[in-house]
Amino acid sequence: MTHLDDSRRSDAGAIERLNRELERRVAERTAQLEIANRELEAFSYSVAHDLRAPLRLIHAHVQMLREYRGAPDAREPQIHLEQIQRGAREMSALIDGLLALSSVSHVQMNCLPVALDDLLAHCVQQLTLDAQGRDIEWRIGALPPVEGDPDLLQQVFMNLLSNALKYSQPRPRAIIEVSLQRAPQAAVGQGDPAPERYIQIQDNGVGFDMAHAGKLFGVFQRLHRQDEFEGTGVGLATVRRIIERHGGRIWAQSTPGQGASFRFTLAGL
Repeated sequence: MTHLDDSRRSDAGAIERLNRELERRVAERTAQLEIANRELEAFSYSVAHDLRAPLRLIHAHVQMLREYRGAPDAREPQIHLEQIQRGAREMSALIDGLLALSSVSHVQMNCLPVALDDLLAHCVQQLTLDAQGRDIEWRIGALPPVEGDPDLLQQVFMNLLSNALKYSQPRPRAIIEVSLQRAPQAAVGQGDPAPERYIQIQDNGVGFDMAHAGKLFGVFQRLHRQDEFEGTGVGLATVRRIIERHGGRIWAQSTPGQGASFRFTLAGL
C-alpha cells in the first residue's frame, strides 16, 4: 500500500508538472498572439493613414504641375518638383521603417552571452564619431552581462542613444547617462524575491508631455513635428518589439524641457 501511494504521488506530481508546463506554453503563445495582433493593427493604421500622407502630397503637386501655365523657367515648377521628391523620400522612409519592424518581429534570435558594457562602448564610439562638433558628456555606468541576441540588443542601444542625442541637440552641452537601476520594492510588488533591475538611458533634452506617453512606442507615432526633429516614428516601436522578444518591457518618464528617461528590463538582468 505504501509503495502504491508513493507511485500515485509520483504520478500526481508528474501530471502537475506537465500542467504547469502546458499553462506556461499557453501563456507564452497567448502573449505572442497579442503582440502579433497589436502589430497587425498598427500596420493597418499605418497603411490607412501614414502612408497615404506622402501620396496625397505627391498627387497634389503633380496636379498643380500639370495645370501650370506660366513661364517654363519660373521658380514655381521647381517648387512642385521639390515637393514631389520630398513626398517620395518620406514614402520610402516609411516603407523602410515597416520592413525593419517586420524583420525584427520575425528574424530568428541568436541568443548568446552578451557583454552589455562592450556593446554599449561600441555604440557610444560610433555615435560620438557621427556627432563630431557637438559638446557631449557621456556618463556610462557598469552594466551586467545578459543572454540575448547581440545584433538586436545593439539596435536597442543605438536607437535609444541616437534619440537622446537628437532630442538634446538644442542644448549647448548634451548630457547622456546610462546606468543600471533598481526599482523600489513597493513598485515591484509584494512577494517578489528582489527589487526589479532595469537599464536607464537619461538625457537633458527637450523632453515630452507624459500625457502623450502612450503614443511613444506605436508605429509612426511622433511627439514632435517633423520640422523640429527628423524621424519616421518607427524606431521606438522596433525597440519595444526587441525588448519584448528578450522577455522585458520598456517605459519612459519625462517632463517638457527637462529631458527624458527611457527604462527597460531584460530577462535575467
